[in-house]
Amino acid sequence: MTPQEVRDLLEATGAVRRGHFQLSSGLHSPTYVQCALLLQHPAHAARVAEALARRLGEPAVDVVAAPALGGIVLGYELARQLDARAIFAERNSEGRLSLRRGFALRPDERVLVAEDVVTTGGSTRETIEAARQAGGQVVGVAALIDRSGGSVQFGVRLEALLTENIETYPPDACPLCRDRLPLEKPGSRPALSTAGPAPPTTKPAPRSA
Repeated sequence: MTPQEVRDLLEATGAVRRGHFQLSSGLHSPTYVQCALLLQHPAHAARVAEALARRLGEPAVDVVAAPALGGIVLGYELARQLDARAIFAERNSEGRLSLRRGFALRPDERVLVAEDVVTTGGSTRETIEAARQAGGQVVGVAALIDRSGGSVQFGVRLEALLTENIETYPPDACPLCRDRLPLEKPGSRPALSTAGPAPPTTKPAPRSA
């Protein structure tokens, strides 16, 4: 798939939203990409996973590990394409991503980490660390979208179908907050305590007797 074909598919499935959003990283952005709206269609999921698998080529992969929730569907389909096992990391009682539900890795199993959208790479790094702590050898990261413009580094190969430089802002320097645009928090991760400027409050007028 070409980058434009990926953009067209995201737009056609309604996965690209525009407004004022708080991302899982805590950053604010005028654009939110909800890949679940694309991946809900099995044919689309198979198409993007096949394109990613072709771009990855070698080395061979034993396990595809994805962070919950966003990476699970893509990770599962990518594992099917690569004839590998599919596992996922989820947050433990301390809020860190870890392998649970009996998922385990054999020593030196080759692990590919799959993510739907990379912004700052926080959940991807946590998944890499969880796989390494379990004994796996992380050989790369595969993503549907890298919205950092290629600036995020993981110390292993990153392959993304679409690389874009989509604006993000720290909450205390967000022009959308300054313009008082309503803030949405559409991600699955609990909202971080990094809100922008509070909207103005007004004291209700006293009611007449």
